[in-house]
Amino acid sequence: MYYQLGKDAWDKALSDLLGSYMIYAPLLIGNHQDYELLDKELVKHIVYNAPRPSTPLKSFFLPVKENVVAENTVDTPVIILGIPGCDLSALDLLDAFFLDEEYPDNYYAKRRRLAVLIGTDCHASHGSCHCSSYGLKPYPEKNHDISLAVVNGGVYLTVITKKGEKLLEFIKKAVAVNVLEGGLPDEITEIRNQVKQEVETNNKRLPNYQETTHAVKNAVHSKWTYYSEKCVSCGACAAICPTCTCFLLIDRPGFEKVRQLDACQYPGFERMAGGEDPLKRLVDRFRNRYLCKYKYRPEKYEAIACTGCGRCIETCIAKIDKNELLVELTK
Repeated sequence: MYYQLGKDAWDKALSDLLGSYMIYAPLLIGNHQDYELLDKELVKHIVYNAPRPSTPLKSFFLPVKENVVAENTVDTPVIILGIPGCDLSALDLLDAFFLDEEYPDNYYAKRRRLAVLIGTDCHASHGSCHCSSYGLKPYPEKNHDISLAVVNGGVYLTVITKKGEKLLEFIKKAVAVNVLEGGLPDEITEIRNQVKQEVETNNKRLPNYQETTHAVKNAVHSKWTYYSEKCVSCGACAAICPTCTCFLLIDRPGFEKVRQLDACQYPGFERMAGGEDPLKRLVDRFRNRYLCKYKYRPEKYEAIACTGCGRCIETCIAKIDKNELLVELTK
């Protein structure tokens, strides 16, 4: 179902929702945008339809550190607004990993259950964005409850799920909402196509997912050596990645078992009790990350492990351009 309301009405609806939900939305912080917890004063400063926030969606469901044997006291409904399509697609892998039928992660499951996800179209792109190379679109396609686009002072909502319908009923009680019988206006479709074309043009040399998988599996060792020499093993690429799930468990006194996010780029990541370490060498850890993204994870979970968000390129302090490497591997 498709709906439209004015921007002022939408702001009022969000302000009213603050009484029942915690709401996170992108705000401009310095020269970048990131999620912030809203209050009524911040509602009017929300950034709409800009390319992805700095923080990936996974951070709402996977805290950097938590005691996993403590009572799960997470019970406040949350609205997460402004989620780009690349982060929503990443939920395919995260859900497969943490909602496994035999061994589900109750903390992750409860946070997912309490969250209403509002995806947002990207009306522009960053130079590092490459979602279209992997068959994705710069607008929400799945794993969200409502999608949103703001055009010419109008807010356009597409309601997808029961949670989305429930939220819309709350909004209807607060403000006037128009039903769009004919679907979204043509202008939104045109913007979507323009941004998709922009991303495709910027990445016309970049191989698709299948070509990348083949290249990563068969690349000569000298290529990995050349690019890994710049790596400082900081783990920023894994920390900021919307699909990375690695963690370690730390036992502490008082029956505390702390889960802390880990990264395959850290020295000692695969070191075992006997002292053996299959990834002791930096070049092997560097190569392993690409194999994980393009071979191991897709084969195990039938979901892509890189959604083309480009965060790893922008956050790398060694200025290693993943896409430059992948183009080189396919020559």
